[in-house]
Amino acid sequence: MAVFGILAFALGILGLLSPSTLLGMLGFEALDQRAPGDYTLVYMAASSMAAINMGIYYVFAAASEFRSFYLWTVPFRLLTCTVFTILVITEAAPAEFLGVGLWEGAGALITGAALWIEARRGVITRWIPERQPAVSPVPGK
Repeated sequence: MAVFGILAFALGILGLLSPSTLLGMLGFEALDQRAPGDYTLVYMAASSMAAINMGIYYVFAAASEFRSFYLWTVPFRLLTCTVFTILVITEAAPAEFLGVGLWEGAGALITGAALWIEARRGVITRWIPERQPAVSPVPGK
């Protein structure tokens, strides 16, 4: 989880600082001039900010061992894999974009397998974590 978070954060920063570099990495043509009404750079900034935020969420979830978050990611990363793969198959996205879908799918399968192994060892992961009673930082209160 932490590795994915760090990578998402780094790629988000790259997308903000050099959107053409990130577009090229994904197999999209990076244009020097944009036509009026072309909001590619706005979309890149928005998705880069989402990647930065997501990266931070993943790192915090890993640091706090928030297993429910891990569980939540599995079906949605599989959905992302499916949608991105369909975009490549239908030629709406370049072939290089398949790597993004495969990354998501592999991450989902690895996360799901890790949760399954932990469950066999007795570690219970709930979809909705149980609420813990509030603990006062002041002893005796």
